[in-house]
Amino acid sequence: MTKDVHAAATVSYAVKQIRGPLLTLSAHAAHTVSDKGLADLCSELRGLGVPLAADLFSGAGGMSLGLEDAGFRVVLGVDHYGFAVETHRHHFAGMSVLEDLSDPATVTRIAKLLKRNKVELLAGGPPCQPFSRAGRSKIRNRVLTGAADPHDERRDLWRSFLEVVQLCRPKAVVMENVPDMALDREMFILRSMTEELEQIGYSVSARVIDTWRYGVPQMRQRLLLVALKGAIKFRWPDESPRRVTLWNAIGDMPPVEGGWRPKGGAFGWADYGGPRTEYQRWLRRRVSEDDAERLFDHITRPVREDDRAAFESMTHKTKYTDLAPEFQRYRKDIFDDKYKKLDENDLSRTITAHIAKDGYWYIHPRQPRTLTVREAARIQTFPDDFRFAGPPSVAFKQIGNAVPPLIGQVIGEAVRSSFNSGVKERTSTRQVSAELARWFSEQPTIGPMPWLKTTSRWKFVLGEMLLDRATPTVMSAVWKVIDTAQGDVCASNPPPKAGIDLLDELMSGIGRGQRMSAVHQLAEQMAVAPTALWQPSIDRAALSALPAALCDLVELALPTTADEKDTEEPVLITKGVLRVASRFRGSDADKRNVQTDGRIAVAGMVGLGDHSRSAHLALIALAAATCLVDRPKCGDCPLNRWCTAAQP
Repeated sequence: MTKDVHAAATVSYAVKQIRGPLLTLSAHAAHTVSDKGLADLCSELRGLGVPLAADLFSGAGGMSLGLEDAGFRVVLGVDHYGFAVETHRHHFAGMSVLEDLSDPATVTRIAKLLKRNKVELLAGGPPCQPFSRAGRSKIRNRVLTGAADPHDERRDLWRSFLEVVQLCRPKAVVMENVPDMALDREMFILRSMTEELEQIGYSVSARVIDTWRYGVPQMRQRLLLVALKGAIKFRWPDESPRRVTLWNAIGDMPPVEGGWRPKGGAFGWADYGGPRTEYQRWLRRRVSEDDAERLFDHITRPVREDDRAAFESMTHKTKYTDLAPEFQRYRKDIFDDKYKKLDENDLSRTITAHIAKDGYWYIHPRQPRTLTVREAARIQTFPDDFRFAGPPSVAFKQIGNAVPPLIGQVIGEAVRSSFNSGVKERTSTRQVSAELARWFSEQPTIGPMPWLKTTSRWKFVLGEMLLDRATPTVMSAVWKVIDTAQGDVCASNPPPKAGIDLLDELMSGIGRGQRMSAVHQLAEQMAVAPTALWQPSIDRAALSALPAALCDLVELALPTTADEKDTEEPVLITKGVLRVASRFRGSDADKRNVQTDGRIAVAGMVGLGDHSRSAHLALIALAAATCLVDRPKCGDCPLNRWCTAAQP
């Protein structure tokens, strides 16, 4: 490792180390530090017909390894953590560089390297930090106008990743992240990326996957976004029929005491008797004949005697609060899940970077200790010949932050097969959003939900609170009263008492009088907080009579600022909207993983452009009037020509 990488590794390392050998790894035989060396390597590989890939925010190289197993060659890895760069540099040819991708100059330089060397697939897992409403508004304006980010502005890292794509235009883009990136209230980052990628000619597909469905032996969800050039349709890989349990993964590994260290330091090993399951044989597939009876990195933390006793008293069902009082060293009201003994017959708990700090979440199912480095690596699907630079705690951190290589492999294979098939996407998010908005603008009224066309927040609220699931006769009669007798209610003009009394009488007469109690309560709260309903974000604390879901809908339908980009645009997932989205995509997003795949499906229809608000309201209207549970009126739907359910 070069001096600069050693220095950066020392500076960026902040986790208390586990005592153990520091592993220093030499560079790959085909590693290069020069642009010319990279160009020569890429030229040689292209001549052999090998597709090239790059991995930004590469970490130790989980995604890189998976892509190579899928037939790509990863020729460039970029990360800001020195030990991870050393690990990547050891295992992969080409360049593995220590760079800060929030720096615009770095973004430009990396993009030029990728474009010059004709890299076909760009992968990355950019960290996505929360940002302010002002920051979101600024980004939204750039998305909608097509303006570039200022050259001297340090980027949010997902913006940096996107700019590299915009500058080098690879055939395929694969982005991996935690689901929380996509599943905030507005899903702003995912929708922004989709909009900008479609603007430059990519088809975009996103999904939250359970990695165990593809053979990874742990409970771990990841968001994957795949963008393919030329409007090629991405076909998601089939799920694996096998469920790999924890013992399938680690049951062949020899017992070790907590804190045990092999002779020989970093290159020492535990004696190994051989694999017993198909998964274990797969993990040993590249181990050399000389190392067939050796297991490296099978080391973990020392165990305190009281912890040992606690671990021995536990089963996989034991909670921290179930332990005997003498074993509870932490406040059980705060650390109610401090200890977790893993179930050998089930999936492992998610391996995260937290394992570098302590191993109490990862107690071995049969031995009174926490997991070893090699056990954690196996659970992440790293093969046994893959070593990690640095001391054990740093190895744990790299493993916890990694993409499981098996996921990189199945996605890489799916990208290649999608291009080979040549099947085109029927449409894009931008087209669907524009068509929905056009249809909505042409409707004089929406029969089952006429308030969708009002410009008054107060009338909108009354319609939702009083007329949900009303018959057409009741709807027509009551809405006419709401629309004509409520006046111009605003912050300075409270709801008229006479109008509310009239509604009271009318609703009682049709058997819906009980709904008026919430309206009375809301009117009283509005009298105390007259501006609460009219703020860009409704003051939910002041208007407790207004359900949170209705607040979201009002804010979506009727933003109160002159510039809609300054207001949030929540993604709503009512049953009706999910029904439309799942039928359109031909999926079960309305039944399975509603909070993940369901929300992504809806976001993939409304987008984040000039039409997104109207498109979202159109989905609500279609669910109410056209895409009915029984006997949908497909001939009246503006999406009929693209809808999977409507195809012959």
